[in-house]
Amino acid sequence: MSKILTIIHCILLLLISVSVVASDFAKEKRWSEQIVDYLIDGEAEWLNVDKHKILAIYTEATTQATKGSVIIIHGSGAHPNWSDIIQPLRTQLPESGWSTLSIQMPILSNDAEYTEYAPLFDEVAPRINAAIKNLQSKGAKNISIIAHSLGTTMTAHYLASNKAHPVKGFIAIGMPGESKDNRMNNVLSLKQINIPTLDLYGSNDLESVLSSSKLRSDSSSHNKEYSQIVIKDANHFFNNKNSELFEAVSNWLAKQ
Repeated sequence: MSKILTIIHCILLLLISVSVVASDFAKEKRWSEQIVDYLIDGEAEWLNVDKHKILAIYTEATTQATKGSVIIIHGSGAHPNWSDIIQPLRTQLPESGWSTLSIQMPILSNDAEYTEYAPLFDEVAPRINAAIKNLQSKGAKNISIIAHSLGTTMTAHYLASNKAHPVKGFIAIGMPGESKDNRMNNVLSLKQINIPTLDLYGSNDLESVLSSSKLRSDSSSHNKEYSQIVIKDANHFFNNKNSELFEAVSNWLAKQ
């Protein structure tokens, strides 16, 4: 009996010692309060995900005819109204006939390393599924995803792992390449993606993006609707290149 109690005690200690990595919901809450208070374009909406309310910003198309809807996914340490890439696209695309839903993805502290996000990938699918459901409730049928940086990795993992998804197109902005963790390995994920995909990056992008461009292209050789576009002199955040970014994104969406 004493041996059994000892084993049980050891198991309990082990369970207690294991740290569960999850999104920093306190940080999400602080950001959502700040964003909602100063939101000018779009409407704040809340997605119910695993007993948590996740902020999303919906901006309806302003044209007479709506072409479709786009889910916008930010990168690491960011939020759905981030000034670089996210906010410009979510507010400009509606002027071209695309309603946008920019959603909060799992986040960690500001000093977290890229690879530390891997355990949070279990939280990705429920958030994207909730965003899809939200748009479908509004009557959306033509749904695409635009993602940036870490958001491209989260989206690629989602698309590769969920074959029954209704997503029609994927725009990956500043997509990295390989990783030791398969969940974060875009080269592997792209091999499983068959929908129209635009791999968009800048000529002055991060080394992890630039050095893996051929690997990403080779991994997508099976996908006849995969393409790469390089924006000259653009960096990872497309600073001072918003017009070029918007033109590339809107032109590609218009062809789908």
